[in-house]
Order: sequence, then C-alpha cells, then structure tokens
Amino acid sequence: MSLVEFLDFLWENETVLWLLSAFSLISFLASIVLIPFLVIRIPVDYFVEEYCHLTPWACQHPVIRWIVLVVKNFLGVVFIIFGLALLLLPGQGLLTIFIGILCLNFPGKKRLERWLIQRSSVRLAVGWLRQRAGRQPLRFQNKRDGR
Repeated sequence: MSLVEFLDFLWENETVLWLLSAFSLISFLASIVLIPFLVIRIPVDYFVEEYCHLTPWACQHPVIRWIVLVVKNFLGVVFIIFGLALLLLPGQGLLTIFIGILCLNFPGKKRLERWLIQRSSVRLAVGWLRQRAGRQPLRFQNKRDGR
C-alpha cells in the first residue's frame, strides 16, 4: 500500500481517523501524567554502579512475585510500544521508551539503562522533571574518580 493509498483510506474511513485521533490524544495525555509520575520515583542512586535495587515484593510469596514480574514486564512492553508511537505522535516518546525499559527484566538491562540515560535529550528531560518535582538529580558514577 502506497502512502497515497493509505491517506485515501484514512479520508474515506472517518471511524479509523477518529480512532487514530483519539489514540493520539489519550497517549499524549497519558504521557503528560504518567511519565513525570514515574520519573520522579526513580531512586537518586539507581544509576550508580554499586546500587542494588531490592524490589518491594522480593519478600512476598513466589506466586505473587511471578504475577508482579509478569505484569511489570507487560507494562514495560506497552510503554515501549506507546513510546514508539509517540515518536510520531505528540508526546514524550523517548522518555516513554525509557520508562518501558526500566520496567522490563532482561540480561544487560542495567548497561542499556545507563547508556540511554546518558543521551543528552533524555538526561535533560529527566533532570528537568525531577527538579520541578523538588527531587534530587540522579547520581551517576564518574568513570575517572569512581563517584
């Protein structure tokens, strides 16, 4: 399907156009509310090399831990999908993808998180949101002096 055919399809199907518009509006509003909420809750020392994050449900029954793990990973995938959509629609796409990755569990996650947060656009946006919320800026380990 070419771009012209796709645009013709959209204009001929008003319902699809309204659904896409509603999705764009909902995702925009959700990103305005959820992203700052999640970003200000990242622990200050989360990106420090020695930081060992103990989840609140670590001491719960194994069934509860698995349910939480599955739900958390599902939400991570949803955030990444919305983040990719928000790269084309109005909203905070990079931050949404970053939050989605924070929710997922996979090998090499910590290294990827550090690499992503080092991107100037993500780091500036996260710092700005945390400053507006009255939270301390995130700390990072300096490779030269170990801080």
